[in-house]
This record gives sequence, C-alpha cells and structure tokens, in this order.
Amino acid sequence: MKILKRRNSIKNIFSKSKIVCLTAYTAPIAKVADEYADIILVGDSVGPVLYGYKTTRDVDLDTMIRHAKSVVKNTKTALIVVDMPFGTYEKSKFDALKNAKKIISSSGAMAVKLEGGEKIFETIKFLTKNKIKVMGHLGMLPQSMRGKPRVYGRNLKEKEQLFKDLSLLKKAGVFSVVIECTLKKLVDDLIEKTDLPLIGIGASSKCVGQILVTEDILGMTEFNSKFSKQYFKFYKSAKIAIKKFAEDVRSKKYPKKNQCY
Repeated sequence: MKILKRRNSIKNIFSKSKIVCLTAYTAPIAKVADEYADIILVGDSVGPVLYGYKTTRDVDLDTMIRHAKSVVKNTKTALIVVDMPFGTYEKSKFDALKNAKKIISSSGAMAVKLEGGEKIFETIKFLTKNKIKVMGHLGMLPQSMRGKPRVYGRNLKEKEQLFKDLSLLKKAGVFSVVIECTLKKLVDDLIEKTDLPLIGIGASSKCVGQILVTEDILGMTEFNSKFSKQYFKFYKSAKIAIKKFAEDVRSKKYPKKNQCY
C-alpha cells in the first residue's frame, strides 16, 4: 500500500533545529524546492523576479493567487505561505480578512505573510482570531521601501521599535517572523529575548531558519546583495544550451529523422 506524504505542520517544522525556506512562483521551481524546503514562500518578489517590476508594490492579488495555485498544485510536503500584496491589508482589518481568505481558499495555501509590526497589530490579531495562520515580516520591509534597500536597526529608534514590533506580533498570534536586512547584533539580541521563531534573510546565523529567493541562488537574476549566495550559474549554462540549439537549427542538424513524426 502506497503511503501518502503529508504536508509539514507548523508544529513539526518548528521542532527542528534549523529550517529551510525557499521561494517559488512556478511549477518547475516548486517541484524542486518541495524536496528540500520546510516552508515555501510564494513571495511578492515574483514581481521583480518574473515580471521585471521595479518594486513588489506593483504585484496584485490575482497575480499572487495565480502563482500560489501553481505552487500548491505542484508540491506535496512543504508548508505554503503566500505574501499578501501591497494594498490588500493596510486600510482595514476586514479587507485584510476578506483578501486572506480569498488567497487561502482560491490557492489551497496554508498561511499568509504580512509586512509590519505595530501599525498592523490589530489586523494580524483579527486574522489569527479568525483562524488565519500568519507569518510576520520585520526589519527592512520591501513594500514600504522608498529608494535603495538599506540595513535596518542602525539607530536607537529603529532598535526600540523592532523589539516592540516583535513583542506585538507574538501577542497577535503569528507563528513565525521573517526578519530582513537587519544588523546581526540586534537580531541576536532579539533571539535572546523571544521564543518566537525568526527566519533570517540578511539577518543572523542564529535565526532558526533562513530564506532566500530561489531564482537568486540559481543565478537566474541579476540580484546582488551581501547576504545572497549564488549556488548555480543559470545564465552561463542556459546560453550554452540555447546557442547549441540555434547552431543545430542553422546547420540543419536539428531536427533529425528520429525527431520527426
């Protein structure tokens, strides 16, 4: 009898010593990521990565649902979390609940992620009270970013706000928090003060988990940051393959007889 693998539960995931998180927006990437990642984030980074948008703020709800559907359909074990895009949760907690329910019911995803702390505390609390699983996001917030990315937590005001935000997110009921582009010493201090699982991206090796954009680690984008690490040279390999195909077509080596019907 074939035993079906079950989705990772939040409880099981965060019982591990280290957690692997990756992004996915498409079926091919989702299938590979599912073999190794505990959590897959369908991030609004889909805008810059796949569509060439300058900012994640240009991504809409329908786009997120469409990609989340594909990821859920093509995975079996990873916990699928979906970014709530800019403009879908800031104005009203009732709008946020309606949009979160739409994401989950339409895509089959298990949780949503929202950016911010104190400003959206009531909204997140409202979502969790209505049985929506929520992942938080602190530090550098791409949806709020104006201009170039910068490291968060360099001044006292930001440091104090981060401690406050983390405390409020825990009170609101999030199951974990992504912390992005934040000073390592500050993140280490946060880890000492909370039992809320922190997932780092440009944060600290002491975080319980790490997340990177899969296309970045595969070398499929031109993204360059201190925290990012490239594990594969996609463009170099792709150019070799496509050049070979073009040469075969022009020299009449493709298609051969056995490649025709």
